Amino acid sequence: MRETREPLNKPLQREAGASHIGDIGVITFFCTQCRRIFNERTGTPFNYLEFPTDIVLLVVFWRLRYKLSLRDVAEMFLERGFPFTHEAVRDWETRFAPLMADQLRTRRHGQAGTSWHVDETYIKVQGKWCYLYRAIDQDGNLVDSRLSEKRDMDAAQQFFKQAMAVVGYAPESVTTGGHRSYPRAIREIMGSEVVHRTNTYLNNRLEQDHRGIKQRYYLMRGFKTFEATARFCCAFDELRNYLRSHRTMGEPIFLPKQRRAFLQRLTSLKALIQAAS
Repeated sequence: MRETREPLNKPLQREAGASHIGDIGVITFFCTQCRRIFNERTGTPFNYLEFPTDIVLLVVFWRLRYKLSLRDVAEMFLERGFPFTHEAVRDWETRFAPLMADQLRTRRHGQAGTSWHVDETYIKVQGKWCYLYRAIDQDGNLVDSRLSEKRDMDAAQQFFKQAMAVVGYAPESVTTGGHRSYPRAIREIMGSEVVHRTNTYLNNRLEQDHRGIKQRYYLMRGFKTFEATARFCCAFDELRNYLRSHRTMGEPIFLPKQRRAFLQRLTSLKALIQAAS
């Protein structure tokens, strides 16, 4: 028999000892059959949070988008009346950054171009260098990114498999650096009909695009774990690609249009994450 839930007249009371931040705007319900209390976030990743869902999403957004430390984000929201620690920011990033990245990856399925530029850049994890494989298309749109502890044939093959799974098809041509693992990896994963180019100058656009993660990563002074690094880099690339001005090369986009597009995409992103949870 289907449960019948009746809205309560007032929100749930917080547990003893919890910080009081006022009404967080979560609608609560009472089941007349099992005599239990539920809320609209029950069964979602946002359950048991003491802060509004849009505030938590904004914290994760600021952390990924801007050059802010965990403590910077906590202080900026403290001034706005939301007291939480930098460890809360770390926890929310761990929980919701992958959710955000997965939704954005699903959203752009089949939208990449047919000419890919592939290269890897260095990321330091626990004092050791790891390799972030990244690919963009001819218009600068993200194809995929993947962190690897090694730079070898297996890493290149795994990256191409993941990129094809995200995009949904193989490209017509792939431009890479001169690493010897690329020709065989492209031939075995994508097929011999894919044109492979190794001209260094043709990959200048991707080399410049590495600046996004590099500039964000330098301020963090490295990462502590491989899992945290992979999670952050993936979510950062997906969010950065989602918010960038998608256009063909040389097409101008004026500032008012950029700002309107940014606000629209931010609103859509919040709605997308809440609906997916």
